[in-house]
Order: sequence, then structure tokens, then C-alpha cells
Amino acid sequence: MKYAITGAAGNISKPITEALLKAGHEVTVIGRDAQILSELVAAGAEAAIGSVENADFLKEAFKGADIVYTMVPPNFVVTDWIKFIDQVGENYAAAIKANNIRYVINLSSIGGHLPTGAGPVSGLNHVESILNELANVNIRHLRPGYFFHNFLSLAGMVKHMNIIGSNFGGNGNKVVMAHPKDIAEAAIDELLRHDFTGHSIRYIASDVRSGSEIAKVLGSAVGNTELPWVEFTDEQSLEGLLQAGVPKEQATKYMEMGQSMKSGKMNEDYFKHPPVLSNTKLEDFAAEFAAAYNKL
Repeated sequence: MKYAITGAAGNISKPITEALLKAGHEVTVIGRDAQILSELVAAGAEAAIGSVENADFLKEAFKGADIVYTMVPPNFVVTDWIKFIDQVGENYAAAIKANNIRYVINLSSIGGHLPTGAGPVSGLNHVESILNELANVNIRHLRPGYFFHNFLSLAGMVKHMNIIGSNFGGNGNKVVMAHPKDIAEAAIDELLRHDFTGHSIRYIASDVRSGSEIAKVLGSAVGNTELPWVEFTDEQSLEGLLQAGVPKEQATKYMEMGQSMKSGKMNEDYFKHPPVLSNTKLEDFAAEFAAAYNKL
């Protein structure tokens, strides 16, 4: 089988590519930087160097593929985040159609059922809808929980302010979380089996905890057993993101995503179709959090 994998050598795309190569498949890995892809090329992958924002490039990069893995890369310089995500989705659809590809694994997110009101995740809903318009293409949308690694950006808050928090997670509000390793394993499983038909969804979650539980586990990992989870107002959350250097467009969308998590809308479809939790728990991730904390 021949696979085309987007996402360069990221935390999910790299182990996907390595697993497919180990299984004896041909793999084209797509990214902007040849140096970043050099390790995968040395392992046997073919590199396609270019941007997913370029529709013609994608059509060429997907040529000959039996199965593709699609994801929207982060972009912190665009002024209209949803428009950017939509355009990448349109480019993927055009490349899939042009190459008559029959199987697609698409990385979406928990909350992917929400066309509005979920910040950047609503853009991923649009991508799901765009891909679902393709005829005679089998598509599995992966909807993982909130990435554990998002908490790494809060290590400075913990170290310098002795608190952790956001505009969600208070009053027992549950946060559905996923480790990139578990997401990669689910994607590898789907890519190798490719026995799905039609348009379907697979939720991926590693752990489900409240904000206070998150604070206790991550705080204990850095020697702060009394670390509190603070639920910020939306205004405080936005201001904090802006002070951290996040552009206003993205900061506003992240605040909106937090609002959706707090209201329960983000997780409502997940709890209707809960998966078996993966093996990686918050306590396992805590060692990674502590390593980031100790580097500050």
C-alpha cells in the first residue's frame, strides 16, 4: 500500500510514518522543511516539500496514494483562522478527488460536531463537512480529547504564580484529554486496517479529570501538592493569552473553545459515544510536565 501523510514529523505524524514504514509500506511524508523530514527520509520515506495551502502541490503529493492521513497544521500568523482551516480542507478534498483516493483518515477534535462556538475546533467541523461531500470516499474522522501537551504552556504559570487554570475546569467540570502517543496509535490502527466504510467518527481519550484533579496531579509532580486550579473569567483568559504573545485572532478563538468546554457543549457528543480510554493517564504525562517546569 502507498500512504501520504501530512503533518511533517510532528508528535503524531512521525510515529505514524515510522509504523507504516516498519510494516513495509510506501510512505510519502508531507511538510515544509526538508531538514525536519530528513530522519524519516533516511528511514525510507519519500518527502514532498511544500505547503498544504498550495492546492496544486497537494494534488501532486497525493499522486499514487491508496490512503491519506490529513490534519490541519497550526498557523499563528493568519488573520482569519477559520478561513485558513476551511481553505486547507478544500485543498485536501480537491487533492483526494483528483487522485481518486478511496480511504482517508482525518485528524479532527473532540467538539468536531460543533459548526460554530468552539473556536478553532469549529474550523475542524468545517473540514469534516468538506471531506464528507466527497463521493465514493471512505473517511474516518479521529476526534481526540484536549491534548495533554496543551498544559505545558501553563508550566510558567505554575512556577511563577503557584496556580494553574483556564476559563474551564472549575466546579468539577470534566476535561477529556488525550496524549499524542495514543492518538498516533489509533491513527496507525485505522491506517493499517483501513476496513472502515462511509463517513464515520472515532473518539480518542486517555483520561478524564476535573480541573482540581489536574492541578493535584501536575502540582504533585513539581513538588507543589497544594497547587489550586483557578477558573479564570473569559476576560482574564483572553488577557493572559494576549500577554503571552498569542495573536488576538487566535487568543479569541482559544477563549471561545474554553467557553465551549465549560458549558459542556464541547464534550456533549463524546459522552454520547464514549470510547474505551487509552492506557496513558495524567500521572504518566505529569513527568513530561515536570521536565518542562524544571527547565524554566
